[in-house]
Amino acid sequence: MTSSRPAQNSGGSRTSSPGLAVAAVARRLGVAPATLRTWDRRYGLGPSGRTAGSHRRYTPDDVARLLVMRRLTLEGVAPVDAARAAVEAGDAELEVATRSAPALPTVRVEGEPDSETEPDFAEKFLGTVEAPTEARKGAGGAAPASGSEQADEPRGRARLRALPGGATGGGASAPAGGGPRSAASPAPTSGRVSALVDAALAYSRTACDNLLLLGPDGDPATWWTELVEPAWLRLSERTVLAGPGEMPEVVLATSALRALRNYTEEFERVMVEAGGPPANHPSRMRKIVLVFAAPDEVVPLSAHALAAALAAQGSMARIVTGPASTHRSVELVTMVRPTAVVLATTQNKPDLDVVHAVNESYPELPIFVGLRADAAATDLPFGPTVQRVRSFTGLLHEVLAVIKAR
Repeated sequence: MTSSRPAQNSGGSRTSSPGLAVAAVARRLGVAPATLRTWDRRYGLGPSGRTAGSHRRYTPDDVARLLVMRRLTLEGVAPVDAARAAVEAGDAELEVATRSAPALPTVRVEGEPDSETEPDFAEKFLGTVEAPTEARKGAGGAAPASGSEQADEPRGRARLRALPGGATGGGASAPAGGGPRSAASPAPTSGRVSALVDAALAYSRTACDNLLLLGPDGDPATWWTELVEPAWLRLSERTVLAGPGEMPEVVLATSALRALRNYTEEFERVMVEAGGPPANHPSRMRKIVLVFAAPDEVVPLSAHALAAALAAQGSMARIVTGPASTHRSVELVTMVRPTAVVLATTQNKPDLDVVHAVNESYPELPIFVGLRADAAATDLPFGPTVQRVRSFTGLLHEVLAVIKAR
């Protein structure tokens, strides 16, 4: 695609700076310098400014057009169409793109020198934007959609690509797209998943918090199945060289648990203010659900997500955390007398000893086990009250059906 840009605004604030080098722009847009050079070569979205030494520099207008390009590709627009819209964008649209740049993590690109530019320009016109969301093709990853370019993955925080065979669990690929989307189409979930993974790899708690925000009208089940779980599984496939105190999984998990806690607290507050019973009311405790995680699952995110999804339907659930032997698990069931017991895990082949112990002690108690892998299902105890469910949504619906029947 070759095109000439509209004349840049000579009177606006966006053109008052000498500009930025490619490394600085790449670092703040969260893409590799090679990606910017590709956009320059293919679509004419390159630097238009020059220094006294004839070095090319990105002006504020150039950066604003790149922000438009990034936003549209994030929304699923074909790169060629996104580039055309960016080149043809007027001053008003460029101002909006500059001001609405999302507060997501920058990506530090190794091996690139820092640019000697005015810090005010970088802060004012670039801010921090989302990490790259172009389709990737690597170990455990999905291939890029036909017709779209494959951008280079950023090299930040001594990060490595996933190594072949490095994943220990079955990865979940991002939801498949239905081809290029128009600029007015809603952003696909896969874009947010990629941004969330990159935010965790950049150790940006703020970015993860922003991406994982679950509003009072949100649906924890959709939030988990379409955003958090795919990101969590992608992270499990990554091999990372981290520094002391740096763990991408902990960054994502902490933000996810914080989002669920805030959502549940707000939901309970609204319910009580509307005249409903509080969480500890006998009418709700009589139908409580006990949610177990796999014994060796350090961060049982799926168990917490299921409990929040049940709370969103007005049901009470409690997650069993910490060491829980089979004996202790049976004691908890005896003490709580739950309506149902659930084993929620992202593992392909979890330890099922707790399921066997509870079923032997309480053969009439409904037990639901979330298992995707068919091989693991052969280890379940045989009985009419033990049910294997393949999906998180199915698990939620089965438990709700039992609750409503009691």
